[in-house]
Amino acid sequence: MLGILSSAAGAQESLPFPPTPSASTAGLTMKDSVYKKRVDPKHLPSDAPNILIILMDDVGPGQASTYGGEINTPTLDRVAKAGISYNRFHSTAMCSPTRGALLSGRNHTRISNGQIAELANDFDGFSGTIPKSAATVAEVLKDYGYNTGAWGKWHNTPAEQTTSKGPFDYWPTGYGFEYFYGFLAGEASQYEPRLVRNTTVLDPHEYEHPGYHLSEDIATDAIKWLREQQAFTPDKPYLIYWAPGAAHGPHQVSQEWADKYKGKFDDGWDKYRERTFKRAKEMGWIP
Repeated sequence: MLGILSSAAGAQESLPFPPTPSASTAGLTMKDSVYKKRVDPKHLPSDAPNILIILMDDVGPGQASTYGGEINTPTLDRVAKAGISYNRFHSTAMCSPTRGALLSGRNHTRISNGQIAELANDFDGFSGTIPKSAATVAEVLKDYGYNTGAWGKWHNTPAEQTTSKGPFDYWPTGYGFEYFYGFLAGEASQYEPRLVRNTTVLDPHEYEHPGYHLSEDIATDAIKWLREQQAFTPDKPYLIYWAPGAAHGPHQVSQEWADKYKGKFDDGWDKYRERTFKRAKEMGWIP
């Protein structure tokens, strides 16, 4: 990403970019003045990529069929074949720290997210508030000219600041996301979530309906946003940060999906692990 940004405008040491100076010249009178339209420079190359980040809780590499698991993931197969998969990675194994580190590119304790937001405290590195000195990827990309949006789970705002009265400085829209539709806490009901749009706590009657499921709702909303982005600002690239409530608890899935795997895992975790381990080695994910 740094290469994409620096190739267009050189190394930028501070953001946002300073205002573009006026191209006009003011004289003593209108007759003596010269007007020229101010043209803001582009800070991105014409082929700047669109970026989609999907962050899923509690999904291990041994679950998706793409990497040897037994959960059928044909769409992930297509994504993996079109890109790069990594078999070495570091994780904090906790929600807020992982999210903070991913969004800022910094160690979780360096951005005061050493613990989940609900357990934030006054120790250095654990206050639960990402400092404004640690810009998120959304802030940087927005300043360079990206449209930015976030959906689903946030979990990077101290719990006492998530009421309808804010403060809103540390909500997604305060960290570079121009649009947010999702929930601020660590988990939400998949059937009856309490959602926020930008900084407005919504009435559940606005979005809930028979057959409602949170994952489908945020996918539909993200697609709507994307279509509008393509219609109104097709010249701008976009960043989508899509973080569903699944597969974090509560584990709530519709009957039709659960029925597809009925009996499949009845022999227990140890047998599943043996099968997955063998397949992952055969596929090359495990050396």
